[in-house]
Parts: sequence; structure tokens; C-alpha cells
Amino acid sequence: METTLLYGTGNPAKLNSMRNTVKGMGIKLVGLADMEEPPISVSETGSTPLENARLKALAYYRQYRIPVFSCDSGLYFEGLPSELQPGTHVRNINGKRLSDEEMTEYYSGLARKYGRITAQYLNAICLVLSEDNIFEYMGTDISGSSFYIVDKPHPKKIDGYPLDRISINKHTGKYYYDMTQEEYLLEESFGGGFRRFFAGALGIKEN
Repeated sequence: METTLLYGTGNPAKLNSMRNTVKGMGIKLVGLADMEEPPISVSETGSTPLENARLKALAYYRQYRIPVFSCDSGLYFEGLPSELQPGTHVRNINGKRLSDEEMTEYYSGLARKYGRITAQYLNAICLVLSEDNIFEYMGTDISGSSFYIVDKPHPKKIDGYPLDRISINKHTGKYYYDMTQEEYLLEESFGGGFRRFFAGALGIKEN
């Protein structure tokens, strides 16, 4: 019997990616765009990715009254003081929302000051089956690999992704923009962490 879950996102790329992750588990995923009633606006005021994931999942559950999960992420730097940790506010610094150019300059400036920075996006997930049956998790096995933030921006620019210009893969030593498709495929996948989360929460036995 198939279990239907609402993924609290309006991003079709994220929905398709998660569908591929849970393929074969007996889980049917629908997104916010599939719902007849438009989703409410949720203020992501949490101080951690897990708090934001919980805020969104509970809000959508209370709106639609079906099992729903939401995800969120934050950026964290190894060895830097707490006041310099972007967390869930990567684009908002000192009360100001930065443009792409300002973001590149701010974070490359940190690398100039502190040296090459080891960074990682940490992901969190919250699954609400009912008000009294909630599962949540934030861990490295559902997060991306760590990488380096450097002080010299790559000449390539893609709107909306300013940090990619100053991000270098730890294994290849290359800017992500310069990596081949084969090198990307060698990167570890964190889909297994999500599968384990859903299996545990829903009581699914995997072979």
C-alpha cells in the first residue's frame, strides 16, 4: 500500500529530486502546487534549519490536514565564531539583505581575513503525521559534503548563486564551475540519509 506525503515545497526541482530519492519505498510525493488550495505564507523565523523545517511542516499540516514534511538548510563555517555563522540567514547580514555581488564580496572577504574556510550546508527535515506524531532530524548524512570558501571569485556568474563563484570542491581542488560531469558523479550522495529517515518514521523495511 502506497503512502502519500505532501512535500512542503513549491520548487519542482526539489520535488523531483526527493521523488528519485524515495523511489521504490512505496511513498507517493505531492507538492504544494498539486494542492487545490494555495499554500499559506510561512514566516521562517527559526534560528536553525530544524526550527524552520518544523514551522513549515506544522503550518502546512494544519492547513491541509494530511501528512506533510518540510526541509530547510543553513550554512556553517568550521572554526569561525558564532557571530559569523550564516546559518539560515546566508543572504541577510547585519540586518541587510545582500545582492549577489555584495554576497560574493562579503564571504570572499571573510576568506581573505581568516584564510580558506571549510563550509558545509546542513539540512534538516520535519515530518508531521499528526499533531502528536512528529519526526524530525538534522544530520550530516542528509547534508551536502563540506567544501572551501576562498577569497578569489571565479569569473563565471550565475544569477542567484553568488557563493558558487567562491566555492571549491575539497576532493578535486577545483571550483565547482570547473568540474567535469564525471567528477560530480563521484561526489557522495546524501539520499541514503533521507531514505533511512522515512523508513524509520513510516516503519518501512528496506532490503
